Amino acid sequence: MTSTMTTSRTSSYKPALAWFAALGAAWVFGVVTLGAFTTSIHAGMAFPDWPLSNGSINPEGWLTEIDKFAEHSHRLFGMVMGLFAIGLVVWLQLREDRSWLRKLGWTALAIVIVQGILGGKRVLLDSIAVPGFEMSLGQMLRIPHGILAQVYVCVLFAIAAGLSRGWIEATTAPAATRPDIGCKIRFLSSVATLLVFVQLIVAAVMRHNNAGLAIPTFPLTPDGGLIPSMWDFRVAIHFAHRGMAVVLTVVLCWLAILLWKSPAAGRGFKYAAGLIVALLTGQIVLGAVTVLTYRNPYYTTAHVIGGALILATVFTVTWWAHRNVIERTASTPLAA
Repeated sequence: MTSTMTTSRTSSYKPALAWFAALGAAWVFGVVTLGAFTTSIHAGMAFPDWPLSNGSINPEGWLTEIDKFAEHSHRLFGMVMGLFAIGLVVWLQLREDRSWLRKLGWTALAIVIVQGILGGKRVLLDSIAVPGFEMSLGQMLRIPHGILAQVYVCVLFAIAAGLSRGWIEATTAPAATRPDIGCKIRFLSSVATLLVFVQLIVAAVMRHNNAGLAIPTFPLTPDGGLIPSMWDFRVAIHFAHRGMAVVLTVVLCWLAILLWKSPAAGRGFKYAAGLIVALLTGQIVLGAVTVLTYRNPYYTTAHVIGGALILATVFTVTWWAHRNVIERTASTPLAA
């Protein structure tokens, strides 16, 4: 039995499994989009129960009323995402030899379970007040729910990258052909990924504290300056989001230039550099339009998705830049 299992597990390219993982990585953006839209139109309590919606998997009115459609669709997409995670972890256990990939599969499943619990508790604990805070306990859970979704995006992209043909068949990461430049790419891409993630945390706190219009003009404040004249928590978190955007613009452009000019960076890295600049440009425009349209839910949702796409892109660059390190240190042979 052990021998059969050993021979069935390999680290070779498996097209079906690779495409399944890639589909899961794409599907998560549907979940994030519907979650962002639900928050944007304040539809998180369209149904007061969970896991069913008004006691049903097909509640009345969810196809005709926008708030019910947004929330119930988010739940359905989340349910399918859970099935993806279960299928992925089983498939990896049966066919994948690399232990680090199998562990990432379990990590993805654990995150989905926690996300489901957080989403449910956000509804069930909505009426519980927290002394000293304007948000209820349920409303507070929206913040970790949103942040963990971004972690999940990274985990899925890490799995999809590790299962891809390019990853498996490459003998070295593109950056490894010039160790000096490779170190720069690894370091700067890691810093960029960290900063993007911090920015998304700031954005989640801002968003769920209804601080998206704490500074209602762009690019200057209502007083015509760059610095607000009056401060409170909402203004501070909104200003932090704008300040981090400036820092990220510099760092991401720096990373893109390094990837473009580096002789050690392969074609994929150069494509990623162009994508980073395009996404960054679109994100800046969407951020401005979101404020200028007083948080139009469609622009706001697009802005959230833009942030997730930037994180996924920069993280994938970082993951690929560390390919050799990951394979050398994290992969362990399967015991016979």
